[in-house]
Amino acid sequence: MNSGILLVDKPQGMTSHDVVARIRRLAGTRKVGHAGTLDPMATGLLVIGVDSATRLLHHLVGLDKEYLATVRLGWGTTTDDAEGEALAAAPADAVAAVTGEAITARMAEQTGVIEQVPSAVSAVKVDGKRAYQRVRDGEQVELKARTVTVTAFELLDTRAGDGWLDLDVRVACSSGTYVRALARDLGAALGVGGHLTALRRTRIGRFDVAEAGGLEGFDVAARRVAPAEAARRALPVVVIDDDAARDLRHGKRIDAPADAGDGPLAAIGPGDVLVAIVERRGPQLKVVTGFPAEEGA
Repeated sequence: MNSGILLVDKPQGMTSHDVVARIRRLAGTRKVGHAGTLDPMATGLLVIGVDSATRLLHHLVGLDKEYLATVRLGWGTTTDDAEGEALAAAPADAVAAVTGEAITARMAEQTGVIEQVPSAVSAVKVDGKRAYQRVRDGEQVELKARTVTVTAFELLDTRAGDGWLDLDVRVACSSGTYVRALARDLGAALGVGGHLTALRRTRIGRFDVAEAGGLEGFDVAARRVAPAEAARRALPVVVIDDDAARDLRHGKRIDAPADAGDGPLAAIGPGDVLVAIVERRGPQLKVVTGFPAEEGA
């Protein structure tokens, strides 16, 4: 197939790498990657790049994301989700005493620009090694807080049981935010512990899970999003003519339109072809990432 972006609805129990391996077989190419890992427990949107469109993934990874999740209050776990070992449970009467007002107040405290400590079993690198691998190797891992933005942390529904309280929530956040950590910190703030029991990614930037296909019977050619369309959803666009497209493909700089911003721009040429991702250098535009002419259409 031509290069492009594929939107896959990942099923529970598979790793993101498992999905990539499946798409490699379906697309008949080794050159496949994804923009943002989902844990095996999680479901939902994976953005997959095929062939030269894998060069676009770098520009998609940092897009904001949206999730539907379930937080269980009553105890934490070693991984901040249902995959880990349970920590000490809070007394049942303490869990029963948690009010809706207290929940929404504590959720509000985790909304906006916050400092968040990632889960110890995250993919964050510590001295060149993934944190989760260090934990598996028996090391104690303490990660530094990082600044993230949570634009929405919304309570949708609650369900109570003996010693536990489940919260269905919607989270919209910047790239790098850990929903597991939100669950952990919410439980800690309420004094009863908490962990994540379900997670579904519903959106990455302007890519929505409603457009995604399940892996069973996935039709690679029919579901291909052309590189130009994918880039248009993620970046501001500068439209160029044949001469400018030829110059960019030869590594030359071209004159920047007066309204071109400083950040990455998708340079789209005749025939709705993604020619390059460019950035302003003074009065000109310079190639950051180029795309082969034969695979751009």
